[in-house]
Amino acid sequence: MTDESTTPITLQNSAIRQKLRSHFEVPHEQHNDRWDHLWKESFLPWDKGFPNPALIDALNDRQDLIVPAHKSGTARRRRALVPGCGKGYDVLLLASYGYDAYGLDVSESAIQACEAFARTEFASYPIADPEYGRGSYDFVCGDFFKSDWLQSSGIDDSGFDLIYDYTFLCALPAAWRPDWAKRMSDLLAFDQTSTLICLEFPTYKEPSTGGPPHGLKPEMYIAHLSRPGEYVKYNDEGYPILDGEPSKFENEKALVRVGHWQPERTHDMGMGTDWISVWKRAG
Repeated sequence: MTDESTTPITLQNSAIRQKLRSHFEVPHEQHNDRWDHLWKESFLPWDKGFPNPALIDALNDRQDLIVPAHKSGTARRRRALVPGCGKGYDVLLLASYGYDAYGLDVSESAIQACEAFARTEFASYPIADPEYGRGSYDFVCGDFFKSDWLQSSGIDDSGFDLIYDYTFLCALPAAWRPDWAKRMSDLLAFDQTSTLICLEFPTYKEPSTGGPPHGLKPEMYIAHLSRPGEYVKYNDEGYPILDGEPSKFENEKALVRVGHWQPERTHDMGMGTDWISVWKRAG
């Protein structure tokens, strides 16, 4: 008999993870095609059907940390990015809060699903600020680590004022984490108010067990975002090896964690184990 009350990992979820793990036992350069294959066969165990409540609460309650959708004294809307956007629930949420929001996914099938969902459901998202109304949304098919999707979408090189990562980093091979951090820093607008929000998941999973989803502990975000693009050594258990405080190994692209808390609400799988971290540019 299995006691499922002691862990968020159920037998069903274990079977799903095993399928995902075997599905991605291919060279890393084939992973993009493997994600598209899952969308085509509608195997979407990560799809919860609605935005994560933790993001809603952060936008409502932590305005002291998160860049607002409108720049004071101007009509300009700030720009938000959700890489690995799935069906686009969080993209539409950010647009309902007034941001001009972009969802990026490597799967053309995912982007088609986003567009179909948005056509029928965007109007049902409450407007957060009636004075400013909704922002726009756009869904883009492209590789996060390349720049052609920015150019083809007409997005200039000033970057994004807000970036939101949830179930994106955990979907990537561990070897890609330095590039993930560097790309996040490169895409974030070069302004002290610009904000990266990471909903850290799955923190309950041991890193050594593989993925996707790969187990992520809060210290992994610190290890990589404090020195984007640099190699980080890991021990045999899959934990980063760091010497000293993050400030001792920051580089010129470093992001600094300015907020870290456990959300009162989140998706069921992360309840009690999810964390939210908020990051700004160093200095």
